[in-house]
Amino acid sequence: MKNVIKPFLVILLIGLISCENAKVEKNIKMYSSTWDEIINTGNLDLINNSNFTDDITLVTTPDNIVGLDAFKAYYSNFVTGFSDVEFIMVDVFGQGDKLVKHWNFKGTHSGEFFGMPATGKTVDIDGVTLVKMRDGKIAQEQDFMDNMVFLQQLGMLSDPGNVNIVDSAYKAFDVGDIPTVLSYLDAHVVWNEAEGNAYADGNPYIGPEAVLNGVFARVGGEWDGFKLVNIELHDMSNNQVLATLRYNGAYKKTMKQIDAQVAHLWTLKDGKVVAFQQYVDTKQLNDALKK
Repeated sequence: MKNVIKPFLVILLIGLISCENAKVEKNIKMYSSTWDEIINTGNLDLINNSNFTDDITLVTTPDNIVGLDAFKAYYSNFVTGFSDVEFIMVDVFGQGDKLVKHWNFKGTHSGEFFGMPATGKTVDIDGVTLVKMRDGKIAQEQDFMDNMVFLQQLGMLSDPGNVNIVDSAYKAFDVGDIPTVLSYLDAHVVWNEAEGNAYADGNPYIGPEAVLNGVFARVGGEWDGFKLVNIELHDMSNNQVLATLRYNGAYKKTMKQIDAQVAHLWTLKDGKVVAFQQYVDTKQLNDALKK
């Protein structure tokens, strides 16, 4: 009798495992096709009680998003806020009623996104979603992604390396290493001196060579002991860095000293300075030029 029971239990166990695997595969197929159409085709009407439970919950902070209407309104921000959308489920696997989704989202921020006006910036972000299914419907989701990278791509947060780049440029300038300063500038950098400054006659200087010849060479030739002092760097949004500082030095032709208040606004992209705007006490600079 024992020899009969053991094979029966094995067959029963295999059958249960097979049914469980079939259930998981069915959940994965339904889940994948539903989200593919919602995001890639913008079909928000698929967020209904045929595909989701009435109490569908998105676990988030500070408060969960609960219910079909709230869930649909939340994801409408992605559908209406981005164009050229490409949503890929890199991998989906599961056990029982639980699924794990590894996804990638690409798109252009061309519409309002959670109240943020369109920036035209592109995003490319990876994430993971934990999913709970109930009776073949999506019942709960919880997303995990690098929000800092996402906000940086949208321009709401800056690359944390920007301040270091600007700081390195100032340090190189301080020791007269102009080639290193120029190496931080984009090939098409747009450089503007403050209006009213004598060096604004070449605005805008386009490219490192123009900055070298139109600004740095003239400063080196016309000023004695020109220094940038009291430099303070302020990280800003949109990949910008604000520097507050002072200019010290003497104009060679008049030997008049300056101690001028200055601000520099740097704009960076992919580790390079793409724009520079100077603000300075131009009256003090121009007074120094007069005999």
